[in-house]
Amino acid sequence: MTSEKPRVGFVGVGRMGANMARRLHDVGYPVTAVYDVRAESARELAAELGSEAPATLARVTELADVIVTVVTDDAAMRAVFAPGGDSLLANAKGKIFVNSATITPSVHVEVQKLAEERGAASLEASLASSIPQARDGTLYMMVAGRRETFERVEPILRSMSKKLRYIGDAGQAATVKALVNMVMNINTAGLAEGLGLGEALGLDLTVLREVFAETGANSRVLETDGIDMQNREHDVYFSAAHAAKDSHIATALAQQAGLSLPLAEATAKQYDTMIELGLGELDKSGVAELTFASRRAQSLTTT
Repeated sequence: MTSEKPRVGFVGVGRMGANMARRLHDVGYPVTAVYDVRAESARELAAELGSEAPATLARVTELADVIVTVVTDDAAMRAVFAPGGDSLLANAKGKIFVNSATITPSVHVEVQKLAEERGAASLEASLASSIPQARDGTLYMMVAGRRETFERVEPILRSMSKKLRYIGDAGQAATVKALVNMVMNINTAGLAEGLGLGEALGLDLTVLREVFAETGANSRVLETDGIDMQNREHDVYFSAAHAAKDSHIATALAQQAGLSLPLAEATAKQYDTMIELGLGELDKSGVAELTFASRRAQSLTTT
């Protein structure tokens, strides 16, 4: 990149994407375009940042030098990088795409190939953090793709992260992210079962959490989700629907590798159950609604 800060566009301005855009705006990057399938959300953020909210993906590419995508799943990723029609790939020569969605690793490989066919570059920047970290620029970011592309956008990535780790070729950061989320989801479901059993046995859950924290039951999830499970406070930082999606990405990778992962498979089923019960938009801590005998979701699953 030149010494002048490049223009940045965002596609997907939900909770994560919007706060990443705010962060770059705060540190002086010109955020010139914000786009979302929910057009009103994009317009509101554009008004806040002094950006344009284009009606087309092609216009985002026109307005920006670097385009950050934070979309929901494989289908959404393929849609914004469609080979024809309205697409980010339209007149994309010289542009750089930084893709932060948690999707199947092979899709990142596909997108890199499509971008390079148009004279553009693509990089995956997988995130192992949540909304507050997106806002204050302290994301843990795992990057994969061509190293030269990484080096060109490294200043932008460092402005959004507290730790930046280059993993390797396209698809590898997404693979690591899938394993991170698989283990996190297993830990979350396990904690919910421990606290649910504790409640059923009449234990003081505050005391139980404190003991967990001083023993082999301790985990990062205990710190982030334990009190929320106890108090039924499931404000969304990482939704159950996303947990289900990410768990299935990991189990699919395991199948490809010829491995059986019973804990990951059971965890995916728990989050699938949340979706079936209409609880998919709760935070992943809401899996406790399935494990506490006193709670609504438990009664629904046993009727």
